[in-house]
Amino acid sequence: METELKKSPLSRSKRTASTFLPIALLVLAILAASSAALQAETSASAAARPAVRTEKIVPVLAKAAAPPVIDGVLDDAAWSTALKYDGFKTFKPDYGKDASQKTEAYIAYDAENFYFAFRCYDNEPSKIKAAVSKRDNIWQDDLIFINLDTFNDNQSAFVFMLNPLGIQADGMLTVNGNVESSFDTVWYSKGRIDDRGWTVEARIPLQSIRFPSKDVLTMRILFIRFFTRTSEQVAFPPIDPNKGSILSQAQPFQVSGLKYKRVVELLPAFTFGRTQEASEAAQGELVRNKEQDIDDVSLTGKLGITSDLTLDGTVNPDFSQVEADAGQVDFNLRYALYYEEKRPFFLEGNDLWQFGGAMEDAPLYSLVYTRNIVDPTFGFKLTGKITPRDTVAAIYAQDKISSDPDDPEILHRTPDFMIARYKHSLKDDAFLGAFYTGRENGSGFNRVGGVDGRFRLSPVATASFHLFGSLTRDPGAETTSADHALSLAYNFGNRKVYIDLGYQDISEGFRADTGFLFRTGLRRLAAFAMYNIYPKSKFFQKIEPFYWSYHLYDTIYDMWETVNVFVVRFKLPRNTMVRFDGLLANEVYAGERFDQSGYGFMMESQLAKQVYVQARVRRTGNTFYDPTDPYQGYGTQATAAVRYQPMDQLDFNLSLNYVDFYRKSDRAKIYNYLILRSRNTYQVNKYLFVRGIVEYNKFYKRMTLDGLASFTYIPGTVVHLGYGSALEKQEWDEGLAGFARSGRFHEMKRGFFFKVSYLYRF
Repeated sequence: METELKKSPLSRSKRTASTFLPIALLVLAILAASSAALQAETSASAAARPAVRTEKIVPVLAKAAAPPVIDGVLDDAAWSTALKYDGFKTFKPDYGKDASQKTEAYIAYDAENFYFAFRCYDNEPSKIKAAVSKRDNIWQDDLIFINLDTFNDNQSAFVFMLNPLGIQADGMLTVNGNVESSFDTVWYSKGRIDDRGWTVEARIPLQSIRFPSKDVLTMRILFIRFFTRTSEQVAFPPIDPNKGSILSQAQPFQVSGLKYKRVVELLPAFTFGRTQEASEAAQGELVRNKEQDIDDVSLTGKLGITSDLTLDGTVNPDFSQVEADAGQVDFNLRYALYYEEKRPFFLEGNDLWQFGGAMEDAPLYSLVYTRNIVDPTFGFKLTGKITPRDTVAAIYAQDKISSDPDDPEILHRTPDFMIARYKHSLKDDAFLGAFYTGRENGSGFNRVGGVDGRFRLSPVATASFHLFGSLTRDPGAETTSADHALSLAYNFGNRKVYIDLGYQDISEGFRADTGFLFRTGLRRLAAFAMYNIYPKSKFFQKIEPFYWSYHLYDTIYDMWETVNVFVVRFKLPRNTMVRFDGLLANEVYAGERFDQSGYGFMMESQLAKQVYVQARVRRTGNTFYDPTDPYQGYGTQATAAVRYQPMDQLDFNLSLNYVDFYRKSDRAKIYNYLILRSRNTYQVNKYLFVRGIVEYNKFYKRMTLDGLASFTYIPGTVVHLGYGSALEKQEWDEGLAGFARSGRFHEMKRGFFFKVSYLYRF
């Protein structure tokens, strides 16, 4: 679901804040009752349709007499005795239709591995979309998904993805049916394209996944196949929108005799880096190069306490990123920018930090945002199950904000982070959970605790919530503030109708120093409603008109704001989406209301096998965020991207990010902000690539040049060699004894780094 926060005019209400929660709950109840009627209609329509048949008997997986060779050729004896599934049906663009191409999936195992194989038929092999790329960079290719729920609890599943050439991606399927891509593990695969389509084989070591320690286990499997050029997605077992969560519809199977081999891993890493920066001398008279060397050794380890509970530890960890974050517009912002976590130690188990009651674009985006842990000296992490229904996750890390021994507030520069999560699974995909997060900073602290949950009301409806409280004391302060964050959410979805309703209440002083929080001091009622239309057309595969809105009471300024987004979205072949927006919106800032109304357009498409395009433009009212003197404006925001792959191993990406702002009173242009980024990669083979990135920021007159050679054998065993340079349009002026603007670029900073690490698995 794509929705963007833009706000529309609403006259100020005289109603007091204390009446808003009962009204919100009443509205939720009315809408829930309305959805019950829709559910009854769903049941009636489902009864009128032929039922989709799935296997009632749980099949028993037979052990392979000899392991298959992972070469992408399905000629091994193991596949003749393996479980075979071929009843794939569509779930996109519509449900329960026969697939345009046949798919066969096989599963086998021995004491230490699971084995999977696929025969993916295609009557036009030359149009199969596949490229040789690095891991986790295959989302625009034809794909196969293996979703493996090893605990049979409908709460999550390991996801293993393969393109036709055997290039891998992995992640975790969450309780909401989304893929969390942070999970990264060791497994092996190979794929081939032939005159009948394509085949892939995979071996997944038991050491790379978690599972219960029992003699006989029931697990669940869900296979999915993506077709790029037809926008078709098919699954086995078939997915029925009237039968509950995706995971609850996965195919159960039984295995026995799995051999648990205790996970013991060590990951030493060595990093060397040198940076040089143009700077003035202490007297302010000369230009010289200021040099800084980084020479670091780190050690990370993993220990399997049981087959489903793991302890990770790290000392002097290397949390350097191989590639810098892509530039974002960082001027005239109301809220901080969000950057994804890329550091390996924090990535595994990221799906466990998701909480009930979360809604799209809600102010409390995340309770655990590990990039707030800047440069830890050491850390520990515990993740896994302590009983079949009880999951835990915990992190302790000591951060290092300042390493200067002469810093008078050194105690305040080494904050301690403590994060804990408990989750108890209920029937189907329901759960109850609890959180604790803390950041201890000298005499100051921020501690957050609370509960969350999700309940399945029917096969097509869920309710969820969270209630968190925070205790905060700034260093040196004598008082502690106590605040709260509450959210209630309701979701209904079948083949034709999708509804999301939610209410959030966040007090003004609520803080979550371990998380990412956009805004406080509000009460907000949000609603999303979409109706799916399935035309009898090969071009218009699906039409999705929808409405998204929220109505927010700002408790700080005693004012109302609202957003109303009216959208028509079209789904077409070649993974094409075209969308038209209309907005009636406003926002409250610094005690004033500002118009945000406007219109927008968005599209994306795999135009051809070699070309992918994406574009988005929006013309709206805007606010100049000066706390003392804000004013009304308007402008255009635009993003665009083109990906060109002239051959399987060569990838050119060009992207644009543009924002401008005009003052409404006199139509004067206040600023425009343009970022151009070119990212070009040559993938020598599945392990080795070389990449060059050029990024130009017109607003700051800055250009960055980055080169990288990277070898990844398996996750953890890597060698990286990189060089970066920053150029700006300024030069040294002897008369000013400082830097002044220049008509051409001069190199102001350069850096070189080398990193090598090796994963020892015992």
